[in-house]
Amino acid sequence: MTPALDLSGRIAVVTGASRGIGYFIAKELAAAGAHVIAVARTVGGLEELDDQIKAAGGQATLVPLDLADMAGIDRLGGAIHERWGKLDILVANAAVLGVISPIGHVEAKTFEKVMTINVTSTWRLIRSVDPLLRASDAGRAIILSSNAAHSARAFWAPYAASKAAVETMMRSWAHEAENLPLRVNAADPGATRTAMRAQAVPGEDPETLPHPSEIAKRIVPLASPDLKETGLIFQAKHNRFVAYRQPE
Repeated sequence: MTPALDLSGRIAVVTGASRGIGYFIAKELAAAGAHVIAVARTVGGLEELDDQIKAAGGQATLVPLDLADMAGIDRLGGAIHERWGKLDILVANAAVLGVISPIGHVEAKTFEKVMTINVTSTWRLIRSVDPLLRASDAGRAIILSSNAAHSARAFWAPYAASKAAVETMMRSWAHEAENLPLRVNAADPGATRTAMRAQAVPGEDPETLPHPSEIAKRIVPLASPDLKETGLIFQAKHNRFVAYRQPE
């Protein structure tokens, strides 16, 4: 029997925490004892999350923040430093789909938004909290990705490119931290019953997909201080880590 995950006294940041997978990852982290810093644009969703966490005896700090606000991301890191002096867990979950469209039909503003939220803000967040994760005795970073980064499906170019970019950043960061206690991995949730999935595949029956709470339960153990793996992709659908290979 696998022992229950104990994250007591650990500080965790979760972006995109107001709904979907991020919401349930935040709940699971809090249930395991972590103090969750929940980041999202939607105040109502954050307040609902806070109610759920507190009702279960957990702790959360709410940060209403649009991740297009790069200076705001910098301030978040500064505020964490001032209050806690470290960060133990980062879950970079927030992302936007953009559009499913032929690449030549994608509007510039749509492409730029996808890259801003999915790539640039993730880099800015990493830059802001990297020193704080290094100050932890067992820093853990979980970067949400997608199989789209590898399948390169037709009509998914902006989103697929953005996820390929964040995975490459994750791998480089993991190499930088090889001799540190910090562990950095990507997590591919697979097709999940979320609003983004419904936007991407509107004709799909959502009841055929796993609920985000199920996927969150599989991803949260990547935050364990006992985790050894780094620089890998965790496939939630198969509940396993897989390694990268060079093109053949």
